[in-house]
Amino acid sequence: MSTETLEFQAEARQLLELMVHSIYSNKDIFLRELISNASDALDKRRLAGLKDDSLKTDDPHIEIEADKEARTLTVRDNGIGMTRDEVVGLIGTIARSGTAETLRRLKENRGNKETKENKENGESAELIGQFGVGFYSVFMVADKVTLLTRKAGEPTGVRWESDGDGTYTIETVEDAPEGTSVRVHLRPADEEDALYDYTDEGKIREIVKRYSDFISFPVRMGEATLNSMKALWARPRSEVSEEEYHEFYRHISHDWTDPLDIIQMRAEGTFEYEALLFLPSRAPRDLYQRDARHGLQLYVKRVFILDDSRELLPDHLRFVKGVVDAADLSLNISREILQQDRHIQLIRRRLAKKILASIKELMGKDAEKYRTFWSEFGPAVKEGLLDRAEDHKAILDIASFASTAGEEPTTLADYVARMPEGQDKIYFMTGESRAQVENSPHMEAFRAKGYEVLLLTDAVDEIWVEAVRDYDGTEFQSITRGEVDLSSEEEPSAEEAGEYEAVLAWLNETLDDVKEVRLTTRLTSSPACLVSDTDGLTPALEKMYKAMGQDLPSVKRILELNPKHPLVSAVKAAHDKRPDDPGLSETAELLYGTALLAEGGDLADPARFAALLADRLSKTV
Repeated sequence: MSTETLEFQAEARQLLELMVHSIYSNKDIFLRELISNASDALDKRRLAGLKDDSLKTDDPHIEIEADKEARTLTVRDNGIGMTRDEVVGLIGTIARSGTAETLRRLKENRGNKETKENKENGESAELIGQFGVGFYSVFMVADKVTLLTRKAGEPTGVRWESDGDGTYTIETVEDAPEGTSVRVHLRPADEEDALYDYTDEGKIREIVKRYSDFISFPVRMGEATLNSMKALWARPRSEVSEEEYHEFYRHISHDWTDPLDIIQMRAEGTFEYEALLFLPSRAPRDLYQRDARHGLQLYVKRVFILDDSRELLPDHLRFVKGVVDAADLSLNISREILQQDRHIQLIRRRLAKKILASIKELMGKDAEKYRTFWSEFGPAVKEGLLDRAEDHKAILDIASFASTAGEEPTTLADYVARMPEGQDKIYFMTGESRAQVENSPHMEAFRAKGYEVLLLTDAVDEIWVEAVRDYDGTEFQSITRGEVDLSSEEEPSAEEAGEYEAVLAWLNETLDDVKEVRLTTRLTSSPACLVSDTDGLTPALEKMYKAMGQDLPSVKRILELNPKHPLVSAVKAAHDKRPDDPGLSETAELLYGTALLAEGGDLADPARFAALLADRLSKTV
């Protein structure tokens, strides 16, 4: 078949240009990426061989070959290999989400060429690994790359070649060996790039030992094996350095930042397994995407089985990376069997318990790391409050929330400890932002009483507060739902309530959008506010359900009036004096509209509200 020339996807061309003209100092990562890809291919072939004996290979390995005269470095494996379509799909395009953001950050990093910090913090590795574009890193050191591959079991192979100019050639090869080889044609070294000699055996040994020593397949160069192939999770922690753990984390996660915490556990007895888990230091871009790949790597007696076993962790801990090596599972276990296997369910519960306990421990030993963790993963962890009730206490113990007590988030234990005499509930308010919640009229009486209020602004907060009633015996209470008894000295007297009876009845008849109009003690400076029934839907929750396609009837809320406010007393006086005045109904609309706007709600007819307001203002100027 003749050679075909194709163009890279537009985003891939931009990325290639950045790599070809790279200014990053740590170029060693290209070899780390090629070895990691080869290891993945060998894992996939080993797994395929469990189902089809014809795909087994007796000597799975990775081979590195250097040619000083030709200035080439070749990394080959006898793994699963690729078809033509897979080569085009995996290398010719960038299929990951967030491509534009990837390129923006890489360009920004490139613009920081002269900053010492940029060269020392490994930002290139972070970005390359985070967005799954590691193969392209070869163009930091290469002026041409040749890839030869044949899918195991397929009759023909494929040769792919590019010099990074925006195009690549691809052709069918009849006699290609099974597996994949990547030949890197190294650019001539110059003073500006200060390239290391990647054909030097000592340099290659150093890179493999530093980054790939834990790879479970032999990495060979000639007759020598360059890596130890020891499973880190099976070694005592005292024998493994922090750097080895960090490199292993980078290998399995493709996130080149260091993890926040390392969690190692071993279970012995009737069912044995080992686990090595990591808490990342930042959330992946696809953390909240339904089709995102996540889960732990599953091994059985050191044999790789699956690389994204969701069944091993509850969904709210999906960000945790790591491996689980079980001793008593079948080597041909499937995802369907995993979902039902009682041993897997037992591992799942124990891992979740251990992770939550480790996060709680992190709170006590390193407050800064904990704050980083919670800011990145807090919303995901709180999703667990919608699941098993037995985990609620453990999740609430490690949660922290913004509050009116200060700028720093607070734990629930600290909140309860600060509760003044007379307060018996944990007060909270949900909303879209801290500023919106803090400026809400609902806050006024609580601020006056000195009661702390939690400011819940994550989308999941609207849902979990419906499922969780208390923390360690202290009830949660929304300040925007039902009647709140603050035992205020400003509470309307029976005489005052009787004086407002007529105007309240009139407002109830006039305002079709409200369920009830009543006096309140929760306001000190605003004329009115809207509240939901104790068991009613909040506006945000109503929007959320409708966005998911739920056909809900319109929910009417309660309008509460502050009898001490001049506007409310003026409306009462006007109604007492002129109950049939048609202008009063417009005043009622304005009163309701201002209450709706004050909480960040949407007016049904903004144009009418603006016209009414303009008319009233024109009469006062």
